[in-house]
Amino acid sequence: MDKIQRLHEILTISRRVVIVTHTKPDADALGSSLGLCGFLTQTGHSCTVITPSDYPGFLRWMPGSKAVHVVNRNQPDSQIRAEQLIGEAEIIFCLDFSNLKRIETLEQPVRIAKAIKVMVDHHLEPESFSDFDFWDVTSASTASLVLKLIEDLSGKEYIGKDIANCLYAGLMTDTGGFRHSNTGAHEFNVAARLIQYGAEPSKVASSVYDSNSLNRLQLTGYVLCNKLTVLPEFHTAYMCITRAELDRFKAQTGDTEGLVNYGLSIEGVKLAVLMHDRDGEVKMSLRSTGAFSVNEMSRKHFKGGGHRNAAGGTSAESLEDTLKKLISILPEYRDELNKD
Repeated sequence: MDKIQRLHEILTISRRVVIVTHTKPDADALGSSLGLCGFLTQTGHSCTVITPSDYPGFLRWMPGSKAVHVVNRNQPDSQIRAEQLIGEAEIIFCLDFSNLKRIETLEQPVRIAKAIKVMVDHHLEPESFSDFDFWDVTSASTASLVLKLIEDLSGKEYIGKDIANCLYAGLMTDTGGFRHSNTGAHEFNVAARLIQYGAEPSKVASSVYDSNSLNRLQLTGYVLCNKLTVLPEFHTAYMCITRAELDRFKAQTGDTEGLVNYGLSIEGVKLAVLMHDRDGEVKMSLRSTGAFSVNEMSRKHFKGGGHRNAAGGTSAESLEDTLKKLISILPEYRDELNKD
């Protein structure tokens, strides 16, 4: 019996299910979680989505988002409740992450939980913690993997507009609006299937890309005008945003999302890095073009990882010292960054 058949057999009985995704979830993380939750709820399971932190306001349109249990560091009861839900769960789905450190304060509760653990993800170098894994690094999004999982579990009849829109949002954003190099015939095929299930591409795109606060737009303008630096000799662009600058524009979760891509759009730039102060540490977003691996760079130097051309990282040093470290390691990658 293969793993789909075994999981299908487990799900024939009503179960207490928890779906967990990574901290600061993006559209793929939240969309795949809500899409899967919608399917499981319709098939008779008690299902709760838990996020280890808040998520961007421009994702609150997603059906089911109001029922998400959000862990808030300033509200200890939210952590206690999350741990209770995880402890009581019979099945825990781990979506859009392959290493338990990505869920921060939920790492240990999930690690020690007696529940069956199912990992659905597409990031590099997964940790071995799950009983079932549906992991495919060639997949452009976790949403695509969730769609395949639902279809393989004979769940096509349950996929309606709400589930399709959530999954389409994940696919759309993780392919950069179908512009990234991870976009091929398969991704368009997945998009077409989701549209047949009821997804509304124009509505989803507008909800994600055309839903900005004035503060967010002003922050974007300020960063591009004052904080964008290009190092031509290393084909690199970087932006450093201080805590004071984020506070000045009343930045909310998600307001810096996508900023790093502006650096990568500059002619001749092959590596773009965004750094900003958050919660006592420096958060980093790294993007690259071609064969240059920001995943390798982030894993080696900034305790992070992700995909070859898109990765994240962190630093316990100050913003200034983190920038100095970045600049100091660039000569190590000079030859790679100078390749055509």
